Amino acid sequence: MRHTNWKVVTLACLFAAATMPAQIASQQVPSQPEASGQIWWKHAVVYEIYPRSFQDSNGDGTGDLNGIAQRLGYLESLGIDAIWIAPMYPSPQVDFGYDISDYENVDPQYGTLADFDRLMAEAKAHRIRVVLDMVLNHTSDKHKWFIESASSRTNPKHDWYVWRDPKGFTPEGKPIPPNNWISGFGGSAWEYNPKRKQFYYHNFYKQQPDLNWRNPEVERAMFDTMRFWLDKGVAGFRLDAIPTLFEDERLRDEPVLGGTNAQGDPILSDIYTNNLPEVHDTIRRMRATADKYPGNRVLIGETYLPNTAELDKWYGGEKHDEVQLPMDMLLGFANHLDANSFRQRLTEVETQVHGSQPLLVFDNHDNIRSWDRYGDGAHNQQIAKIVAALLLTPKATALLYQGQELGQPTTIPTRVEDVKDPIGRTGWPKEKGRDGERTPMQWDASNDQAGFSSKSKTWLPVPPNYQRINVKSEVADPDSMLNWYKQLIALRRDNPAVHDGGMVMLDRENASVLSYARIDPDRKAVVVSLNMTAQPQTVSLDLKAAGVNGGTVRTLMASDGSLVSATSAEGLTLPPFSSWIASVQ
Repeated sequence: MRHTNWKVVTLACLFAAATMPAQIASQQVPSQPEASGQIWWKHAVVYEIYPRSFQDSNGDGTGDLNGIAQRLGYLESLGIDAIWIAPMYPSPQVDFGYDISDYENVDPQYGTLADFDRLMAEAKAHRIRVVLDMVLNHTSDKHKWFIESASSRTNPKHDWYVWRDPKGFTPEGKPIPPNNWISGFGGSAWEYNPKRKQFYYHNFYKQQPDLNWRNPEVERAMFDTMRFWLDKGVAGFRLDAIPTLFEDERLRDEPVLGGTNAQGDPILSDIYTNNLPEVHDTIRRMRATADKYPGNRVLIGETYLPNTAELDKWYGGEKHDEVQLPMDMLLGFANHLDANSFRQRLTEVETQVHGSQPLLVFDNHDNIRSWDRYGDGAHNQQIAKIVAALLLTPKATALLYQGQELGQPTTIPTRVEDVKDPIGRTGWPKEKGRDGERTPMQWDASNDQAGFSSKSKTWLPVPPNYQRINVKSEVADPDSMLNWYKQLIALRRDNPAVHDGGMVMLDRENASVLSYARIDPDRKAVVVSLNMTAQPQTVSLDLKAAGVNGGTVRTLMASDGSLVSATSAEGLTLPPFSSWIASVQ
């Protein structure tokens, strides 16, 4: 625990660990024991790895599993507890792995099952758990199940997908889709199959047909694939697009909201294709399946939901029998610095989910990076430090996305010819796709590929800012984003109040500054105060009213040097967009 300086004081070991070869542990990976009986994921920092872009070990320009293994030392030094690996299964790569053709293997471009087993062993040696992305809503159209299902209406798997007859035919004989549902990636959500003379439903690309979860055989088969990886020792799953498992049986048209989207399609409600009540029965059975395994296996939900009440349902409400960690997107994707809004969102998720553990998220592989969504162009570094504090100091599990800890910005292609993401090609220029947040991880300035690869042409180009935004250079800079994140992660691990204390809002009427206290059972506290404006703000925090013992404070972390010597939370002036974290003495 560091109390003596607002700057990070241990710098030398981080990059050395990033490049240190991992020691290969036993191939057998038993569940890791819990320290003091604690459930590991309740205090975890989970780190999303987009495998194509993390580290290329074989010089083909694409990241792979052995590349991930090479960088486990860096992740351990950063303080990461678990990695979530985006899909690495065999796939035609139409949606870069989210179109899976085999759930029980590894795509050759990422390695082999033996490579995965080695990664599991090395992760265990670094005290890092492995969470896999599990895509349950749909498969690839090249999956053997769909090939069989599409072959005839009498095939044993004929109803493993969502098939429907045409609504009718145009005067020219063209089949009309069953309803007005639109794919999330453009065009009708129905694709006609001439062999079956029926349409199949695809919520995403037409190469991603939706499974029919009303068929018990589908559930059994998908649960079997999850058991395959649980048997290999994975710590759990991130459940992709999980609210979309079920669609309205009556195929009612979605209400039209007006206007058109970037693809030129009408904007529709999704009340008949998203977050239907039936999904919760399935999730309860899924949770029961995972709970049969030792080691507190975890289910993490990709849950874009309209409000906290809906989020609570994904925990299972007061029964706590569904997803342990549905992602709270309401806080991290507000996309505007507003103390009142953040205060409300944090209070809701701390008080309205029946005591369940919040999972806070600000960045992932599908959205413009928080650096750009929250930055104002002039104070991006200071604002990014506020975001980091918001992510890592509340009472919540935290999810990082690779490069977030470096302040890696979004690098959007400037020409449609350079776009790899299909929705960027079809939606250009209104929709430019997701390439910008998926560029390779920036390790150092040793070559033009930022240490990511030895190949001159990587699958996505490395942004030119790698010369200054990279792990090696930021390790050496005590004011860097990387060292700010590293110190925050160490604080939440080592300080009892931040690790496991309660949370109380302070100065609740302040529209400019968000302040709260984390309080341990002995009433010792850590205070967090975040100025979300471009003007200095003076705060007077009433700690006694919050039940905090002590009056003087000692700065633990501050994004501005003027705050280092603060001894009181009364009459404290916070510089513009500053972050201040202090222990109460």
